[in-house]
This record gives sequence, structure tokens and C-alpha cells, in this order.
Amino acid sequence: MTLEMVQLPHQDLVALQINCAVVTVSDTRSVETDRSGQLLKQLLLAAGHTVPVYTIVRDEPSQIQQQLQRFAQQASLQALIFNGGTGIAPRDTTYDAIESLLDKSLPGFGELFRFLSYQEIGSRAIASRAIAGVYQNKLVFSLPGSTNAVRLAMKALILPELVHLVHQLGSA
Repeated sequence: MTLEMVQLPHQDLVALQINCAVVTVSDTRSVETDRSGQLLKQLLLAAGHTVPVYTIVRDEPSQIQQQLQRFAQQASLQALIFNGGTGIAPRDTTYDAIESLLDKSLPGFGELFRFLSYQEIGSRAIASRAIAGVYQNKLVFSLPGSTNAVRLAMKALILPELVHLVHQLGSA
């Protein structure tokens, strides 16, 4: 199944502008070299959402958790999108840091993301630990750091459901 073949859900009755934080997890990227974080921002803005917060944090569990907790306290934010650090290398700690704090998980997100990734990259998709859930009534997504993975997750899964999921949380 290609991205073009993904069937989109019904349209939301009300178009909402969702306020999102974009967090890149990386020991090496800077604002100038963070192509995936920039792509996240571009796709969100093009879809009519806002990105009042964008930051880069080192791949350290305590720093990742501090960012998650800090942004969860900002009433204006409705969704937090992390990218990077979701593999199995020793420095990939994003999944562990985020998963341990989630109030609710959305296992279908990771399952569908890996399925769609498999269609593009084959069996290497099993190494992805992409995850989504809810933390303190905020949507949380954690994506791999590659621009192709970000594009796939955003276009096939996150953007089609973002408004609906925020509405489900009652924070819209």
C-alpha cells in the first residue's frame, strides 16, 4: 500500500487550529541542520495549525522528560510532537523516556506507522519505536528522526487525525 492509497477518514465537521510543540531529540542537530524538525513545522503550518514552540533537546531521558512535562503545563499547547531517538541504538532513549510518562497510549499509531514504513523500507521498519499517547490531556507523538519517516507519519497518520484526537480529549 502506498501513501496515495491510504484511505482518509471522514472530514471533521469543524476545522480547528491546533497549537503544537515540535521537539527534535538529537545530540548533533542544530536549528540550521534539523531538516526533520523544520519539515514538521512546515507540514503543520501548511495544514493550518500553529507551532508556537520549537526546540532541540539532547538525547538524554531526563531532558526529554523535562521538555514533555514543561510543555504539558502550557495550557495553550494541545499536541507535542517529538522526532528522533526512537531506534534501538544505545543513545536512542526517546521511546523509553516518553512511554514511561504516558497516561494513555495509542498503540495503533506505532503499529500503523511500522506497517506503512514496511511498505517503504522493508523489514528495517521493525527497529522503529514510534509511539503516541496522551500525557496530562495533551496528545504526544514520538517519531523517528528521518525526514522520510516524519513525512510519512504526518501525512498518513497525524494530520488526518490531529483535529479529531484533540476534539476527543476535550481540549479543542
